[in-house]
Amino acid sequence: MASSVPVLTLVFVLFTTFYHLGDARLIIVGGTLDGWKVPEPANNTLNHWAESVRFKVGDILIFYYGAKNDSVLQVTKENYESCKTEKPLKEYKEGNSKVTLEVSGPHYFISGAPTGNCGKGEKLTVVVQSPNHQPHPKTAPAPGAAPSTSPSTSPVAPAPAPSSAVGSVAGNGFLWALVAVIGLVWA
Repeated sequence: MASSVPVLTLVFVLFTTFYHLGDARLIIVGGTLDGWKVPEPANNTLNHWAESVRFKVGDILIFYYGAKNDSVLQVTKENYESCKTEKPLKEYKEGNSKVTLEVSGPHYFISGAPTGNCGKGEKLTVVVQSPNHQPHPKTAPAPGAAPSTSPSTSPVAPAPAPSSAVGSVAGNGFLWALVAVIGLVWA
């Protein structure tokens, strides 16, 4: 029985490492390497891009920008709306900033450029899903029913496909492997 303790420790470490990796994704802000900038045209905002992505706890946002001319500030909703750059919650200046989304709910980011880029549209709201409240799939309307055109409802973007094979290994397949290893240890 004493030899099973190191095996169980190893299984636990592997489980926590791989299970977390399966859920986390690296997401380049704006969808391109030059996404963190004043949008062109002005109506093509970063928030339009963000509405097409389902963000989850553990995802990592990657902001690419010129460190000499810009920065990323994580701010409150009030400072986001007014583009106030003083007293940010967090400040990123290195030009290749990685931000881990650790909690569900809205996260607000603005440009810290002294040229007023936030007021020109370089700002982003990211809404992170709660791990316990996943969105329900959209149901098709009944045959013959007219589609709803209510302005208060917005279409739900489909969830992105897993970005690598790690997701499938870390999901149900890994859990079954863990159960099998534990069964061998106790046998």
